[in-house]
Amino acid sequence: MQLKIVITGGPGTGKSTVIDELIQLNYKCMPEISRDITIEAKRRGIDQLFLKKPLLFSQLLLDGREKQFLEASSTNAEIIFFDRGIPDVHGYMNYLGVDYPKNYLEKSKEHTYNYIFMMPPWQEIYTTDAQRYESFEQSLAIFNHLKKTYLDLGYTIVEVPKGS
Repeated sequence: MQLKIVITGGPGTGKSTVIDELIQLNYKCMPEISRDITIEAKRRGIDQLFLKKPLLFSQLLLDGREKQFLEASSTNAEIIFFDRGIPDVHGYMNYLGVDYPKNYLEKSKEHTYNYIFMMPPWQEIYTTDAQRYESFEQSLAIFNHLKKTYLDLGYTIVEVPKGS
């Protein structure tokens, strides 16, 4: 049986750093795709696509994360780590208070993961950059929405201790 493990949490909590370390240890990992979408949008003249066109941004994320899930399912890897999962898409939409198509929830129920590891907000390591513009307070609110989203879908969440 293939184990699919999501590493999630608010922005700037160390998810990608953990994924990078897992890659160094030769684990199969599916990277975060939102930065690529943001960079491509900027290249096309749309600054902060997530804020200006949240439904378009979220649909691109949903499509990309579903593609990652299906790609992972077709590999022989016994353990696969995901830098965010499909439920993150509607968790973010809930944070924004934006209505989204019913298929977002359907995709989350169709493509399930075995374990959810959640990185808590950690102010001491939090930084912003060209693709991460949320404040620490926003990161905390996003964390809470993501946690609720995964719990509402019936997942058990393992909260990763800070600094571990």
